[in-house]
Amino acid sequence: MRLAGVLHGASNYTFLATLEPHEPAGLRVVYKPARGESPLWDFQAGTLYKREVAAYQLSKVIGWPNIPPTVVRRRAPHGVGMVQLFVDSDNRHFLAEQSSFRETWIRVALFDIITNNADRKSGHCLFDGENRVWVIDHGLTFHTNQKLRTVIWNFAGERLPSDLCDDVERALSSLQSGDLARRIHRLLEPPEVDMLRRRLRGILDPRWRFPEPSSAWLIPWPPI
Repeated sequence: MRLAGVLHGASNYTFLATLEPHEPAGLRVVYKPARGESPLWDFQAGTLYKREVAAYQLSKVIGWPNIPPTVVRRRAPHGVGMVQLFVDSDNRHFLAEQSSFRETWIRVALFDIITNNADRKSGHCLFDGENRVWVIDHGLTFHTNQKLRTVIWNFAGERLPSDLCDDVERALSSLQSGDLARRIHRLLEPPEVDMLRRRLRGILDPRWRFPEPSSAWLIPWPPI
């Protein structure tokens, strides 16, 4: 791995890097070392990179949203951290495109509820050159306490779409006794896995609805 520079504007040290053995020009990736994570009062130090990988593993099983391939990298310039495929995006984001892509946004909103995402900013939703939406920055996820903070409240009060029920059931089944259970337990603490399981079960309750924001605090700042 060769570091190309620091990506400014992030709360934690985030590097643009290349993995040169993969392509002649180098495969561009984002590298977030555990040592570069800013201390937080409510998240255990040195765990944010693992939460990013856990979110990617969950997305692979549930089928959405699009998260760039994300792995734990132990041999890296600043020590263990997460490495994620870099998405070359334009300047669009959720707040600029919230009236379009409903099927995409409802999946992102549901994924954030499932993962208990405490930091879904609009700028974490990227558009690539083929008009696909990618979502990034899942370090503040999987807390055992309610932490949901997001700009995507468009579906508040709505029922779970029937076409997403099978996806949620598949994720729950895999978390209980499938491949996801093995992978997630390597990345999260047992109480966090238990709460993830509870959230999945709760969403499958016929009475469940997308939550409504109870205060402005539930929107991250800055929103972009």
